[in-house]
Amino acid sequence: MIPNSQGYRAYQNNKYTTASPHRLITMLYDGVLRFTSQAGKALNSKEYELANQSLKRSQDILYELISCLNMKDGGQIAENLRNLYLYAIDLTIKANVQKNSSYLSEVISIITELKGAWEQIGKEVSVNHV
Repeated sequence: MIPNSQGYRAYQNNKYTTASPHRLITMLYDGVLRFTSQAGKALNSKEYELANQSLKRSQDILYELISCLNMKDGGQIAENLRNLYLYAIDLTIKANVQKNSSYLSEVISIITELKGAWEQIGKEVSVNHV
C-alpha cells in the first residue's frame, strides 16, 4: 500500500515547522550525513548524476548551517563553525569534480562530531531547565 503522499508531505512539513531551533540544527546535520553517505555510495557505483544531486543537497544544507550562525555575537565559535562548514563544502566539491568518494569520509567525520556535540549541548540545556 502506498501512503497518501499529500498527507505524508503535510506530516513532514509539520515536523519541520514545529521543531525547536535546536532540533532543526540536528535535522540539518542528519541531512548532510544522509546525502553525503548517499553520494559516496553513488560515486563508488559510478552513478555520477545521483552523486552530483546528493552532493548538491549536502552543500545546500551546509550553506544553510552557515546562514544560521550568529557571526556578530558568536565570536570565535561561530567563526570556527563557519570554517568547518566551508571546509566540508570544499571536500564535497573535490569529491564531485574528481569522482572520488574518499573525500566524503572526512565530511561525515566532521559532521558526526559536530552533531554529537550539538546533541550533548541539548541534553545539558534540558537538564538545567528541568
